Amino acid sequence: MKVGYKYASPSRCMQEGSRATLGLSPDLSRDEKVSFCGKLKQPLLFRDAMLMLREIVVSDTRKKPKERTDYFQWLDGEIERRIKAHKEYMPHVREGLKKQMDGYDLELSQKKDEISQLLKIQRNLQKQLDQYDAWKDYYNIERDFWKFIKDRDYSLWFVLDPVITVHKDQVSFEAFSLDESIYGCLSVAMDEFELLQAPRLGTTNIDFSAKLEKEMQRFRSYTDVTLSVNPEGFTIDNDIVPEYVEKKIDLPETWIKGFNQVSSAAALSGMELKLSPSDMYDICAFLRKHKEKASPRYMKWILEPQQRVRVVFEPFGTSLTLNAVYTGAQRREEKIWGRRRWLVAEKLIPLSKAFYVRLLGFGMPQFIRADMGTMQMTIGFSSWSSNDWVKGTAFNIMAGFTGQGCYPAVYPLLKDRRCLSMEELSACLPGEKSDRIKAGVGMLFRRGEGYYDAVNGCVRFRHLCNAPIPQALYEVSAIERDVEKYSKLTFDNMTVRYTRRQEFVFATSYQEGSHQPSSKTELTIDQDGQITKLNCSCKAFKRGARNLSEPCAHILALYVASYKLLKLEHLEYEKEYKINDIMEMLL
Repeated sequence: MKVGYKYASPSRCMQEGSRATLGLSPDLSRDEKVSFCGKLKQPLLFRDAMLMLREIVVSDTRKKPKERTDYFQWLDGEIERRIKAHKEYMPHVREGLKKQMDGYDLELSQKKDEISQLLKIQRNLQKQLDQYDAWKDYYNIERDFWKFIKDRDYSLWFVLDPVITVHKDQVSFEAFSLDESIYGCLSVAMDEFELLQAPRLGTTNIDFSAKLEKEMQRFRSYTDVTLSVNPEGFTIDNDIVPEYVEKKIDLPETWIKGFNQVSSAAALSGMELKLSPSDMYDICAFLRKHKEKASPRYMKWILEPQQRVRVVFEPFGTSLTLNAVYTGAQRREEKIWGRRRWLVAEKLIPLSKAFYVRLLGFGMPQFIRADMGTMQMTIGFSSWSSNDWVKGTAFNIMAGFTGQGCYPAVYPLLKDRRCLSMEELSACLPGEKSDRIKAGVGMLFRRGEGYYDAVNGCVRFRHLCNAPIPQALYEVSAIERDVEKYSKLTFDNMTVRYTRRQEFVFATSYQEGSHQPSSKTELTIDQDGQITKLNCSCKAFKRGARNLSEPCAHILALYVASYKLLKLEHLEYEKEYKINDIMEMLL
């Protein structure tokens, strides 16, 4: 999807004495002309949070293959050159040349003293010439030039500008990393600002260049900082407005889909742990000091009820005991891959009151929320660098955001109210079923017209792009149609068993056709709503990773159906209940 951005001027930081204005230029190609102007009460806190968001934007942990095309081109040319030289200078020709060279060597040795004197004169003259040589510092100048290009233009063409949304109660900044593995959202409450003018609500991209990043690093405790989002741009020192800044970026489809799937993943239920800043420091300090060179490269969280959390780092086998206490009812172990990406939260350790880590289960993303008082930073990590939030688990299906539902009613309601919880949406749409409302919210996410606020547990209105997203990027996928088809058959043979570990085991079978064997599917879910074990006999699941990072349509259909039954009570241990027995209990 090709997108064009247009800014009235580059974003810039204007300082005058102890006062500074952080001027962010919004995208003029959007319908909503967003504006905001407010004085920050904690400028250093905002500075460090924004610098960390910048790190997320430029983060790229993918392995980069070495480019050796130039070397092989040179090698081919060198081989051809040597072959031609060998054909041209035959052995007898080389003998004649050798005799001539011997004569020259004898003559050269006789004039050695004369040549050495001339060389000294030459060196002295060269030193004098170098002092006035215009090309003396050519390579240094060239290196500085390319560094300047990288700092100014690399960010323009290869870094996707953050998205800023002005709400009634907060200002949020969203960003997605280059490798599509890290999502960051900085929420700044209105209480953090002394408003200098009435804000105009809406969403826009902001020009956040590397130059602006360096200017923000100059903020000090005595600096009064005003955040200004001005559609008219910002003048330079001579009061001449620069020319418009225009960018044309070809947004990857996976970037758009991944940005939207993050909201679906954030809406999933999971287990949350509260870590102190010292706990997060211990984790980051170990990752910073130890670089793994062999597999496995995961950290295993060992959670014992009412015990301090232990983290085991592989392949070192080192165990780290945190101050945080696990308050869950049953023992569990969680393996987390992609742990080095956690280092992006390192800058927020001295600024945060607490960190809230939400684990969704094996192969699922993790979310870290840094509580900084009036500012909240939410970071989402995928399990692997190659997992772009799209190719693996269908988070929208697991969250129940499938189909279109009542999207035509959800969109104008959220556009008008800007922020609503799922309960408030149901109250505003009394004639709609909850499933249709969830489906409408899911379509809102996929069209880039909203996102899930994990801090407040609500849906917020936000346009991701300045142009409508192509239908091919949000239309109902094949796996969603399969899940919808299998969901109608799930309850035919479904059984439920409650284990002594206080886990629900759901099982069913799906008949593909009269001449094909049925697919037996089994799912184990704990009291926190997390999948602890899964299996399916279908070919699609067997060909994949055979875990939750790549589920089949049968597993997703069973999960959607079973999630409604996790509130069952008074079940006997290890007794198998059929769907008729469950319906009688519910009635």
